[in-house]
Amino acid sequence: MLNSIASGRRLALRLLLWQLFAAMVVGLAFSVRGFRWAIAGAAGAAIVAVGNALLSTRLFSQVGGAEALWRLLTGMVLKWAVIVGGLITIMFQFKLPPLAAITGLVAAYAVNLLAFRFKG
Repeated sequence: MLNSIASGRRLALRLLLWQLFAAMVVGLAFSVRGFRWAIAGAAGAAIVAVGNALLSTRLFSQVGGAEALWRLLTGMVLKWAVIVGGLITIMFQFKLPPLAAITGLVAAYAVNLLAFRFKG
């Protein structure tokens, strides 16, 4: 086995913290446009962080087992339901600027590339 469950949990926690940091940075960057823009940017990145937190919680809820693929699949469905539902809520219910929300979403996913590139 090349990777332990503990290292996967550490990577998931580090990814979550970096995504929340990206949400703060995007929110601060859009604060020059106004409060609604800042909230939309931060919320766009935060929903990705929440979705990944749900995925990792579901995936690492038990140690090993034959149902690991099932936990991964249900975690992915939860993740995408949170992300799509969150974007719909941000853009249509709260009527926040879509450009800021999508920029936050892209920034949080850019953190994914960096987190998996530099595992430490």
